[in-house]
Amino acid sequence: MKLQNFETNNSIIRTKFEQIKKEHPEKLKCRLNLSWSNWGFGMESLAISAKRFADNGISCIELHGNHYGANLGYKPKETLKVLGDNGIKVAGICGMFSAESDLSSNSGIVRQHALDYIKRELDFASAVDAKYMLIVPGAVGRPNAYDESEFERSAETLRIAGDDFVSHGIKAAIEPIRSAEVSIIHTITDAKKYINTVNHPGIKYINGDVYHMQSEESHIGMAILDAGQQLTNLHMADSNRCALGDGSMDIDTIIMALYAIGYNRSGCFVTPEPLGPGGNPYPAMYGKTDPAILDELVRKTADYFRHREIAVLQE
Repeated sequence: MKLQNFETNNSIIRTKFEQIKKEHPEKLKCRLNLSWSNWGFGMESLAISAKRFADNGISCIELHGNHYGANLGYKPKETLKVLGDNGIKVAGICGMFSAESDLSSNSGIVRQHALDYIKRELDFASAVDAKYMLIVPGAVGRPNAYDESEFERSAETLRIAGDDFVSHGIKAAIEPIRSAEVSIIHTITDAKKYINTVNHPGIKYINGDVYHMQSEESHIGMAILDAGQQLTNLHMADSNRCALGDGSMDIDTIIMALYAIGYNRSGCFVTPEPLGPGGNPYPAMYGKTDPAILDELVRKTADYFRHREIAVLQE
C-alpha cells in the first residue's frame, strides 16, 4: 500500500535520524534539555512551582514575562534564590504580547508600550541568566488585521530593540502562532521571512509550538527540520493541548526531528506548555488551579517525554 503523505515525511525524518545513529552515535549521547513554561500556573507561587519541577527532575524553567510595569513582575534576586534552592535554572522568558503591547499596532503609543515591555524583560532576563525571550510579532487574541502594513510595521518596531538583545546577550525567539489567535506569522516559513525583514543580528531565532504547528504546518517534523539551527525553544503539548500522552501527537517523530537538527545541545530547550483544550487559555494566567492537578500534569508529561525519548534512542 502506498504511504500517506505524512507517513512519507515520517520516513524521511526517521532515515535522517537512523543515519546519525549509525554513523555518528556520539551525537546522540546528550539528551534533550527539558524545561517548562510556568505562565499557565496562574497565581501559584514560584516556590511551589519550582519544587514541583525539581521533584520531577526538570531543571529548567521558562518564566512568565510578567513585567507589565515598573512595579510588577518577578524580582531577580528573589527569583534566583527560589530557583537556586530547587536546583532550577532559567531557560528563557515567555514574552506576552497583547493588544496593549502590540509590535504591529497602528498606534505608536501601543508600539512604544511593546518596546518598553521588551526592555524591562531584557533587563530581568539578563539578571537571571535567561538564554532567550519569546517574541510574538502581533498581539495574541487579535486574529483580524489592522491593515495591510502590520508585517512591515512590526518588523520595523522590533528592529529598534535589536541592539538591546545583543547588549544583553539574549536571543530573540520569534514564535509563529495559529491564525485563529494572531493576524501575522503563523508558520516557520513566516517566521524566517519576518526575521529576514527585521534584518538585525539580535533577531534571528525561532520559538516553535507544536500545538500551533499542528494547525498551520503540513508536517510538524518537517517544519522542525526547516527551522534547523534557528530553533532555540519548542513548546510542547499533546494534540488536545493537554499532558503529553493524553492525545494523538506523534512525539517520537518530533524527537527524531530534534535530534536530526542537533537540538540536544546547550541553549536549546523542549518546554512543555499544556494549557488545556479550548480556544482561550489566557484566563489561566491569573487563575487558581488545584496544585494536585498541576502535580499530575507535570509528572505525566515529564515521564511520558522521557520514556518516548529513551524508546526512540534505544530502538
